[in-house]
Amino acid sequence: MAFRFVPGLSPRRAASGAVRILRATAKANAAAARRTGSLMQRGAEALKKDEPAHAPPGRFVEVDGVRVHVVVRGKGRPVVLIHGNGTMAEDFVICGLVDQLAKTYRVIAIDRPGFGYTERPRHWVWTAAAQARLIGHVLAGLNVERPVVVGHSWGTIVSLALAVHEGLDLRGLVLLSGYYYPGRRADVALIAPLAVPGVGDAARALMPGAVGQMLAPKVFRHVFKPQAVPARFTARFPVALSLSATQSRASAEDTASMNTAVALMQPRYAGLRLPVAILSGDADAIVDPAEQSSRLHAELAGSTLTLLPGQGHMIHYFAKARILRAVDAQMALTGRTLAWRSR
Repeated sequence: MAFRFVPGLSPRRAASGAVRILRATAKANAAAARRTGSLMQRGAEALKKDEPAHAPPGRFVEVDGVRVHVVVRGKGRPVVLIHGNGTMAEDFVICGLVDQLAKTYRVIAIDRPGFGYTERPRHWVWTAAAQARLIGHVLAGLNVERPVVVGHSWGTIVSLALAVHEGLDLRGLVLLSGYYYPGRRADVALIAPLAVPGVGDAARALMPGAVGQMLAPKVFRHVFKPQAVPARFTARFPVALSLSATQSRASAEDTASMNTAVALMQPRYAGLRLPVAILSGDADAIVDPAEQSSRLHAELAGSTLTLLPGQGHMIHYFAKARILRAVDAQMALTGRTLAWRSR
């Protein structure tokens, strides 16, 4: 706001006018602050509500002060499952992958921070590296040694972070429908404001739960296309839990940070020295396999690439046999080193 000198106006009157303007501005700012504070309070109250009732399929372990939900099945050499954005470890149970793998291996499916039943404390910034660190400590607490890590979608970012940032002794990685390189994504731009502390809470509090329930089937159809949404998913997936305040916040924050996460890891890809199986549907409507999976395969010396004809993003529902073969192949590599070809 600019002040204009008016001829004949005394300095005292001018000062008085300026004071009135400043007071009016301060009053307007205070009103705006109260409105913002009210929205943030509504968001905070929404977060205090009990999460939707749904029996956890696994058990809880406390690591680094965080209560983490894990599903552990079977015996044998370990396979770790890391889910994508907007879902939870139970997704691997519903699709049948946990039961299939548990026939031969010890399977550990983990709810990432804020998803399913795992906490997402606000005093930490939950980058992919921070999530990998927590999962690494969970695995150490469960005495998991040299696992094959299977990640789906956003879970592939955390899977790679386990190798890149944590430097864990992994037997190998199986990456499903993954995102590995930063790019322009409309979902990132749209959801970024919802990741802002306070503001995002307030915005999510303003959306009735019924709206989320109404939109969920459309979202699921898009994620599964071109395949139909499986009946077992419709019957068993805990939609209310996936729309809870904590999981909605986690999903927004992860979406907003995904480009940064992969950009930080990208320079380290070429130096990875472990077997990596990359699987993707060539009809994936969420992640472009040519821009992501094929590109990663070209950069990783110890990788194999499987593009599944006509398959979409949710290949763990429709290509379990191929995923099982990829895990078996990595388990068959008994040596700790391979002959790395140069690119």
